[in-house]
Amino acid sequence: MPQDPHTPVSSDPAAGLLPADGQPVSQPPGTGAGGEPAPGSSTGTEPVEGYELPEAPEADPFAGPVADIGEASFGRPSDPETVHGPDDRVQITNTCVYPWRVHCFLEITAADGSAWLGTGWFIGPHTIATAGHVVHIKNSGVPGRDGWVRSIKVWPGRNGSTVCYGPVVSTSFRSVTGWTANGDENYDYGAIILPTDLGAQTGWFGFGVWSDADLLQVTGNIAGYPADKPYATLWYDARRIDSVGPRKVYYDIDTFGGQSGSSVYRIIGNDRYGIAVHAYGGARVNSGTRITTPVYNNFAAWKA
Repeated sequence: MPQDPHTPVSSDPAAGLLPADGQPVSQPPGTGAGGEPAPGSSTGTEPVEGYELPEAPEADPFAGPVADIGEASFGRPSDPETVHGPDDRVQITNTCVYPWRVHCFLEITAADGSAWLGTGWFIGPHTIATAGHVVHIKNSGVPGRDGWVRSIKVWPGRNGSTVCYGPVVSTSFRSVTGWTANGDENYDYGAIILPTDLGAQTGWFGFGVWSDADLLQVTGNIAGYPADKPYATLWYDARRIDSVGPRKVYYDIDTFGGQSGSSVYRIIGNDRYGIAVHAYGGARVNSGTRITTPVYNNFAAWKA
């Protein structure tokens, strides 16, 4: 019998890997020590001063390759155009408050010692969700580079030279065989396990499973650390979900290399819930790995 591509795998042979008996319902978020939840806007976006939900943009050429973790596995991205038309992203500077401090700037050292950039987001006190290709490089073609990365330095809510928390260095990572064995983009998700409970200070996002019809009515939000902006600065954009597939969510939200692993999240009242993990660009829409029930189960287990 073929192995389930959602079978969890770990960089730590001693780690327990039995998935949780999760159900297709949301995991509750946490706002961190002393934190108060911040309400979203009436449009389902973050209440960022001066930000307006953009109209559908026109096509725009790709600006060139970037030194993000996606290039380690893919070289020049096969679908590189991730900023479509006018760049609607806005910089977030008050990154030390919730929800912005949930987003993490990642400095990644691959197995061969090469350095890369990525993004992740807290889903629990010691667990950061991210893309599979952030923690496990696949098909790079460079001797000694493939496999689990050597280490990741995690900077929650970093804003250039302004450091809110950390950094914390992790060498414990999770993903699934669909990515680590097969390099299948439908299973491109993973997690970083911290040696501390830093997430109890930053807070975290919930995550959940929703129907196609529900997701098509949702405004998707993405914040991350793109490599085309000043180093280690956090940028935000939002737009209605464009389409969904069995394992992917598609959206015309501007991103760039370095944002691999960002949360694609929805706002319900004062709470934030991940619906996908951003992983790929595209000529018309970008896409992320959808949080389906098997993904939910693994995230719940890695959070525990």
